[in-house]
Amino acid sequence: MAESIDFESLVTRFYGPLYQFAFSLSRSEADACDLTQQAFTIWAAKGKQLRDTSKVKTWLFTTLHREFLNSRRRQTRFPHAELGTVEAELPTVSPASMNRLDSSQVVATLALVDEVFRAPVALFYLQDYSYLEIAEILGVPLGTVKSRLARGISQLQQLLARDIAADRSPPQL
Repeated sequence: MAESIDFESLVTRFYGPLYQFAFSLSRSEADACDLTQQAFTIWAAKGKQLRDTSKVKTWLFTTLHREFLNSRRRQTRFPHAELGTVEAELPTVSPASMNRLDSSQVVATLALVDEVFRAPVALFYLQDYSYLEIAEILGVPLGTVKSRLARGISQLQQLLARDIAADRSPPQL
């Protein structure tokens, strides 16, 4: 069993080669350190599941490579941008304005959100249902619930920002 492998000796033996591999993938010292540390963190959590201890090196390298690929996917989906370069895309509504909203205004504005998005938002935030429960109630897949929730919240935020920017209250129910 893998639990017979001493963690410290494992780190001593494989840290250098793993770091070099991570650096060759990421081309960044900080990212290479993070990837190497993440591989050992995953080993600490899941390494005991490895039945053939002769495959520890392969397991660590595979894990590090998967973490690298996952980090690249995250960077593609959620790119980092300097605040100054995206300032024009940020809402012009101040946080203080948003804090002045009360729940009745938010619920009234929720009525303006597209119906397909309104139901998941209301079930999640007003009724405290889980994603799975909402999927069951609406008869849609879990992924659909998550995307409708995200789109519904986005639409609600845009409507609230528009109303605040126009200095008007949302319609009353």
